[in-house]
Amino acid sequence: MPATPQHWMVKSEPAAYSWAQFLKDQRTAWTGVRNFQARNNLRSMKTGDLALFYHSVTEKAVVGIAQVVATAYPDPTASEAGWDCVDLAPVKTLPRPVPLEEIKASAALCDIALLRQSRLSVLPVTKAEYDALLALGR
Repeated sequence: MPATPQHWMVKSEPAAYSWAQFLKDQRTAWTGVRNFQARNNLRSMKTGDLALFYHSVTEKAVVGIAQVVATAYPDPTASEAGWDCVDLAPVKTLPRPVPLEEIKASAALCDIALLRQSRLSVLPVTKAEYDALLALGR
């Protein structure tokens, strides 16, 4: 029996790499992570895990769901060893984006890593938090 998927959040500035571009590409290597904790989160991802795609900086909203399709391997964009990436594929666009203000206002999301470790680009999300975000995005 396969393991229950873990849940994550990956963040990207829409000007750098948007959900719309991700949908066009249909798969991407999640490169460029240069924070040790975020890198360790990438290394913990397993094939089949689900990741909420968050537009940071300008939009500040969860906009879609991605799936891990390849586990951690050396990041080809890194100039030094020790940095990894994973491959992601889009699963679906949320019916409506979930803005940061709604996340902050939700009692079910008061402990989400996005609010506690806002600088991290790859964050763990509990199943309950994942479900709460999907409910807000309906």
